[in-house]
Amino acid sequence: MKAIDILALVLLIVGALNWGLVGLFEFDLVATIFGQMTALSRIVYVIVGLAAVYEIAMFKLISTRWDIHLHKPAHA
Repeated sequence: MKAIDILALVLLIVGALNWGLVGLFEFDLVATIFGQMTALSRIVYVIVGLAAVYEIAMFKLISTRWDIHLHKPAHA
């Protein structure tokens, strides 16, 4: 399952970087590589969106699986 977690995270990073390029430079890397709203570019956008849904739905489980502590324990 960690492989799916890593793949989803990589896809989210790719999507976020692409949106950053769009926002800063009006440059859509996905469209440049795969064509403006071609079937392939739409598939890439959908896969990135599904990765985001996966990360949202599985956030608690992923943090447990990776043994990530979301809150620091309070010291007395």
